[in-house]
Amino acid sequence: MIPTESVEILTFGCRLNALDGETIRAQALEGGAKNLVVVNACAVTAEATRQARQAVRRAARERPGAEIVVTGCAAQIEPERFAAMPEVARVVGAAAKTRPETWDAGRAHPRVQVGDAFATCDAGPPPASAEILRPRAFVQVQTGCDHRCTFCVIPFGRGASRSTAPEAVVAEIRRVVARGAAEAVLTGVDLTSWGDDLAGRPRLGALVRRVLREVPELRRLRLSSLDAVEVDDALIAAFAEEERLAPHLHLSLQSGDDMILKRMKRRHSRADALRFCARIRRVRPDVAFGADVIAGFPTETDAMFDNTRRLLEDCGVAYAHVFPYSARPGTPAARMPQLSGDVVKARAAALRETGAALLGRHLDARVGARLTVLSEGSGVARAADFSTVRIPDAPKGAFRDVDVSGHDGRALIAA
Repeated sequence: MIPTESVEILTFGCRLNALDGETIRAQALEGGAKNLVVVNACAVTAEATRQARQAVRRAARERPGAEIVVTGCAAQIEPERFAAMPEVARVVGAAAKTRPETWDAGRAHPRVQVGDAFATCDAGPPPASAEILRPRAFVQVQTGCDHRCTFCVIPFGRGASRSTAPEAVVAEIRRVVARGAAEAVLTGVDLTSWGDDLAGRPRLGALVRRVLREVPELRRLRLSSLDAVEVDDALIAAFAEEERLAPHLHLSLQSGDDMILKRMKRRHSRADALRFCARIRRVRPDVAFGADVIAGFPTETDAMFDNTRRLLEDCGVAYAHVFPYSARPGTPAARMPQLSGDVVKARAAALRETGAALLGRHLDARVGARLTVLSEGSGVARAADFSTVRIPDAPKGAFRDVDVSGHDGRALIAA
């Protein structure tokens, strides 16, 4: 029997959505919610929105009588689409989704509670009772975005860039460590813009240094996706000098062709990406790079596509995260000449094939090494450079020193 006094969060998309989901869960439980399903929807692709709508229908079938609320970026951007679904009781936008009163079961709530995303000003930490991911906890330090990449709707889902105050970041990292996290990951929509809206405009490098200095009990600090062209010198120095800062950077590259980068309205060139990767490797030779890339952007020719494929090779990317281009309503890119779906699909497959080969090359280079890995349970662990390592079973959250004897194309194998 399905419990009626339950709060179920169905989260799609990024880690910020996952963090929002745990805030909502904590607030809903404190507000006395019963038999509530929250679909925390993503808008980054058309497929993500489709999956959220599908989840609403599934929840209505599997949880008859439950109150179904849709929130997240897709709810903010397309509220009328979700409000038109008969299964949906409420649609909650960006400004209201993490306010305790929104989830107070004793209040009357409007069916559609969606305002101006750019009027949202809060970027604080989750409630003390909010659950965390273990052993690797994500800590929001920034949300929203002031840039306008031509393919992206996320600023309209999360609003302008807002930073969490450094003392609040430190306090949240102390909280997640006390709750069993062995590693903390600083995350945001546009992580390297952290501090632009704070007094004195501190930079991300200063935040990293402060966290490592003031939370000595934190074993490992990691950064989520960032924009290489905005990385400050203090952050470069931290990679060179701070052993607890993981040698792993996930870069928002998107393309390796300068014309496509201009049409995307990105802020870096192909040469910028190459220089950045070379600079980091000089100061931290054990670094591993991940990268987001888009396959089949409008107007992309075969030669332009090949420039992206070659950039992954030239930068030595270990973890390629490939997105087939998806036209989002209202974006400038959606009005550009589109490629056929078959071409987009084929190019995404080709980039993934390149990514698989590069991952194999990265794993080859780690064979024979001795690594300190963090167990995620069930015989799987992560190295500091984010390599997956298969190990003899160890408790989740335990660090182990292992010798790498080989790999299977996807993960290292400990002796």
